[in-house]
Parts: sequence; structure tokens; C-alpha cells
Amino acid sequence: MASNLFKVQETIRKAALKVGREPKDIKLVAVTKTVDPSKIKEAIKAGVTIVGENYVQEAKEKIAQIDHDIQWHMIGHLQTNKAKHAVKLFDMIQSVDSLRLAEELNKQAKRLGTVVKILIQVNVSGEESKFGVSPQGIHSLISQISNKMENLSIQGLMTMPPYFNDPERTRPYFRALRELRDRIVSSEIRNVTLGELSMGISNDYEMA
Repeated sequence: MASNLFKVQETIRKAALKVGREPKDIKLVAVTKTVDPSKIKEAIKAGVTIVGENYVQEAKEKIAQIDHDIQWHMIGHLQTNKAKHAVKLFDMIQSVDSLRLAEELNKQAKRLGTVVKILIQVNVSGEESKFGVSPQGIHSLISQISNKMENLSIQGLMTMPPYFNDPERTRPYFRALRELRDRIVSSEIRNVTLGELSMGISNDYEMA
């Protein structure tokens, strides 16, 4: 476990330096869907600090068993009726993809007296099988959240590109998300800086 984590971190470090970025600015999210809590504890011991989960109920059971000072991120599609539980469980919700979901998260966060960090999930590929707001609709969604929902803090954007055997083919999708972020930031929406871009999985994270 530790040696595998080191290899990933070293790949990230080299990729960052290659494009003039600081490796320390890049965060690694360990996705633990269907992973046993004992394995997650092992990963934490090896240096993992952020865990990503796809399902609220699965995350709830694991969090109850893992008493470590780490961050838990929701990365899977979140149904509106699970928002109440998600607000209590996660340090960040990376998969906000609709105004309806944002409104419910804001409502539940307000009820708890907390501010929830979120990412807006963008469907940059336009695939019908993918969740996410369209690039054309994201400016409106971010504006409405920023202007009306004081209990949500937009930290950035997230995307899932199509899967390719050749990771190089994911580059245009990652570039599109970064360029979209830059355009939104330049429009100067109130209280929106979008410092985080969440993208890349095990086969293409080096491209991201």
C-alpha cells in the first residue's frame, strides 16, 4: 500500500514540475468505493488524507468505523433526498450538478448552521451517460448559488471525461474544464474564485 501510494505521489510530483506547478498544490483523493474499512485505515496510515466516496450509506458506515483526522469527499451522483445526510457526513461535495440539489444542500446546511464546501460537476464531454451541468448552463448555476445560497461555498469544478485506453486522449477534456474555469473567474461573479479543479482517475491522472 505505502509503496503504491509513493509511486502515485511521485508521478504527480514529476507531472507537476514538468508544467511548472508546485506538487504540494495538487491534492490526491483516494476513491474507496467498495473498499473495506481496514484497507482504508491502511491507506491513511500510508499517508492518504482525503477519501472519496460514491454512496452516502456506504460512506456513513465507514466513517463510523474510521476514527482518523481525514477529509471525506462525496464524489458520486447525489440524490436530493440524500442531501440531509451528505451535509452531515462530508467535508466537501464534489458532485453538485443542478439547482435543485444546490437548493436542498443549502437548506440542510442552513438548518445545521454550517457552510458546505462544494464543487460543480460539469459534463464537458456532453455524454448522456454522464452527470453534470452543461458548459453552457454553468455560469447561470454558479451565479444563482453565489447570490442566493449563503450556506454553500463553491470551491471549484469537477469533471469526468470519457474513458480511453490511451490517457492522452483525455487532455482536451481537462483543458476544456480549466478554460471554462478561467472564463467564469474572469466574469467576476461575487465570492467565486474556483481554486479547485477535480479531475483525473487512476488511468489518466497524470494528464490531469
